[in-house]
Amino acid sequence: MLKVKTQLAYQTEAQARITEIERKEGQWWLNGEAQSWDLLTLKPGTYHLVRGEQSYRVELLSANYTEKKFLLRINDQIYETEAQDRFDLLFQRLGMDRHASAKVSDVKAPMPGLIIEVKAEAGASVKKGDTLLILEAMKMENIIKAPADGIIKTVKVEKGQNVEKNTVLMIYA
Repeated sequence: MLKVKTQLAYQTEAQARITEIERKEGQWWLNGEAQSWDLLTLKPGTYHLVRGEQSYRVELLSANYTEKKFLLRINDQIYETEAQDRFDLLFQRLGMDRHASAKVSDVKAPMPGLIIEVKAEAGASVKKGDTLLILEAMKMENIIKAPADGIIKTVKVEKGQNVEKNTVLMIYA
């Protein structure tokens, strides 16, 4: 089963619509009802969908497969979607969904190495993916990025310092 939360790009979160899409026994199901539709690929990322008497032009404008977020244009309306597959739904039922575990308290060294540059300082506001520092290990430079949005409370290392694996490099506020 695939659960998709969709909203028009200009709508609020409260106006989002949850849709469940499932394929079982060779049949597509939409919100628990069997569906019959025709789907034609016009070009990569652009599709023509016919469902009943309705015709839709669907364009994939952007896709973030890691976060399972997509931006679609359906008949000139732009929709933001977020998908959950069966594993996401299982984790959610077990209370282990990705949103529940999004709180980050620190950043640790993924391997032993030498700090060759520190890019963030205490008090800095960082976004997920921002470069925090550069760690040299086995003659290769490894960019250590922010795992989540937040504010750096403390920088525990400095340029030229050797660190071991799992050494705390920075602490989030």
